[in-house]
Amino acid sequence: MASELEECRVEVADLELGMFVSRLDLPWESTDFPLQGLQLMTPSDIAKLREMCEFVYVDARRQLTPDGSMQMLRRTELSASRFQTQVGYLDQVSFDDEVPRAREALENAVAGVQQVFEDVLQGRELPVESVERAVRPLVASVLRSADAFFWVEGLRRHDHDSYSHAVNCSALAAAFGRHMGFAEETIVSLAAGGLLMDIGKTRVPEALLQRPDPLSPEEMAQIHAHVDHGLAIVKDSSLSDIDVIDILRTHHERHDGSGYPAALVGVEIPLVGRMLGMIDTYHALISDRPHRRPLARHHALRQIYLARDVLFQAELVEQFQVCLGVYPTGSMVELTTGEVAVVMAQNQARRLTPRVVILSTPDKLPLTTFQVVDLMNQNPDGPMVHIRRSLIPGAYGIDAADLFLQ
Repeated sequence: MASELEECRVEVADLELGMFVSRLDLPWESTDFPLQGLQLMTPSDIAKLREMCEFVYVDARRQLTPDGSMQMLRRTELSASRFQTQVGYLDQVSFDDEVPRAREALENAVAGVQQVFEDVLQGRELPVESVERAVRPLVASVLRSADAFFWVEGLRRHDHDSYSHAVNCSALAAAFGRHMGFAEETIVSLAAGGLLMDIGKTRVPEALLQRPDPLSPEEMAQIHAHVDHGLAIVKDSSLSDIDVIDILRTHHERHDGSGYPAALVGVEIPLVGRMLGMIDTYHALISDRPHRRPLARHHALRQIYLARDVLFQAELVEQFQVCLGVYPTGSMVELTTGEVAVVMAQNQARRLTPRVVILSTPDKLPLTTFQVVDLMNQNPDGPMVHIRRSLIPGAYGIDAADLFLQ
């Protein structure tokens, strides 16, 4: 990142929650921390450091404020160069090593978004500290491993669509920002915007949001008003991050001017709004909604692609497709053997041959033990297995979450 550290040495006995540890008195590689740099979010983080170190260095620039929030979401001036590609991210840890941390980050994000929505529903001020606490571990997990978070999230039971949509859009924004090479603080802003872009729906009648029948123009106007509601909620809070506000303001604008509320066209829409508008649409397409069944992830990406330079900027569509892969992590697919599988992780070198978990026999009978197959690294002397087609969630009565959670 472009900003320099503001480091100071701290004895481990003096560590406090909220500090950001940038250096240790021993190599990071000799610890079980998977990435250099650690935000002290829990007492166990401090306890681990006290066991291993005598002193550490903390970055005062990234320290949490006394009320638990960071100044990042309260900034009003942003660098004009923040979207220039400047970071080449590589997976820092293996997929298997990151899965437990991804699960912890997911649980933290779900709890955080529930707190945020509950506070707003009860008429309290938007809790900026809860947003930051939800987003930062999620971003850190996605930066460490591009696939683990989406694998873990795909196996979770979704009890509340608003929470699921918020967490998923936040993670997708982080993954897209990573792919684009943005600095970490910019990615945090993207993820926070993804988490909050539909917060205004807390002021729209729930019955209207869940209605499966076509809506009248007056009812659609109530739905569309969630943009203004969201901006009003943020205005009444201490959140002032311009990128987050731009996301709330413009994530329903469209490239051809057909969006709302301002009918902006092309680059009149801020880059963050263009990105999150596409992410919002993609996740809506793969989600079960009152008025329709979800699309397979592959087919949802196809719908996004068909809308390039109409609803969405073509260059961003292409980058989004590369980011997620032909068969995004969590996709259910049918193999040429007839077996049903779920995509576990991408192979960056060959996007058509991801790592998958076999869920069924060739006759579509669910399995109770699961085999992981890397479609890129198969035995050349045996029959080669490929993905035949993408499946909608629950196809053939097979649900990955049901099988893995038994």
